[in-house]
Amino acid sequence: MLLAPENTTVAQGVDWLARADRIGAEIARHAAEHDAEDSFVVEAYGLLKAEGLFKALVPVEFGGGGATVTQIGQVIRRLGASCGATALAFAMHSHLVAVAAWRWRHQGAPTEGLLKRLATEDLVLVSSGGSDWLASGGTAVKVEGGFRITARKAFSSGCPAGDLLMTSAVHDDPEAGPTVLHFGVSLKAPGVAIRDTWRVLGMRGTGSNDVELTEVFVPDAAISGRRPAGPWHMLFHIISMIAFPLIYAAYAGVADGARARTLAMVRRKAPDVLTASLVGEMENAFAALDIALARMIDLAETGTPGPETTSLAMTYRTLVGRSAIETVERAMEAAGGQAFYREAGLERAFRDVQGARYHPLQEKPQTVLTGRVALGWDIDG
Repeated sequence: MLLAPENTTVAQGVDWLARADRIGAEIARHAAEHDAEDSFVVEAYGLLKAEGLFKALVPVEFGGGGATVTQIGQVIRRLGASCGATALAFAMHSHLVAVAAWRWRHQGAPTEGLLKRLATEDLVLVSSGGSDWLASGGTAVKVEGGFRITARKAFSSGCPAGDLLMTSAVHDDPEAGPTVLHFGVSLKAPGVAIRDTWRVLGMRGTGSNDVELTEVFVPDAAISGRRPAGPWHMLFHIISMIAFPLIYAAYAGVADGARARTLAMVRRKAPDVLTASLVGEMENAFAALDIALARMIDLAETGTPGPETTSLAMTYRTLVGRSAIETVERAMEAAGGQAFYREAGLERAFRDVQGARYHPLQEKPQTVLTGRVALGWDIDG
């Protein structure tokens, strides 16, 4: 795999991939059970915490592991081969930490407090970004000392084990107009409730339930950012550059697992031309996935956020998603009738990898954005 050269995993004296392998061996035993029961990958989260992975991306200056996006992308991909749900839920926490660390390091943003808390309290963050994006959702009503938030946030991956929901809501500012407020809120705060809604095609173990906020008080001091509702904002260019390589590493891991299972099955068969062709098609898709994800990771490490970088990141997101889905589809074809049985693990991989279709920017909006950037047009037009 282009993404996972072994000699990049031992920075700061920690072999993060060795930790991922220890976890992967254990979570593989529970993955099918969580999938069948629509239950959260609770054992995996305990193992991730024991191995220090929730604070791995926190800079060493604040007591964290000092891991890079490349390293944790490798970890997520390795986990995804054993349990896609674990990898995706962990990616949703990880991208929030990675963005906070990048903003502190490159912009001098006031994220130090959050990063220190992540290290000292070993917090688990939950993102609502997939259900909000540029327009956000919910209402923020100004009251003395802060705001009252009412909202329902879907796709809140990892919320059964989460500590802080990192989210946003819209305040109808009398002067500035609709303004998105960004903030974190404790999942144990009064007025916060997790609704057991996660009954889905795949990635069933992520615990991506709805989180409902009813008149939740958020003090003024807890508002970490404000922006106009709707237009692209620099924060989302940073998110696009850094978050999506980690998220899509989970789908690459699902494809890794499906490919490995298929090769093991097919090698036991007598050689034939059709099977060789199907495996060759699988390998082509897998190579495309590898290349696009490697470029995506490199962009996260070296890029400068802005419309052009976002266009590239989202193009790679489309290419990785397409190629991961195609890899699994060809794996199932090559494996033949065995792939239809749950025991083989391929039908779960097929369902899990479909989630790659639904994260922003989905393929059609991505092509519009990329076309507008290529033409030099206003991306908010």
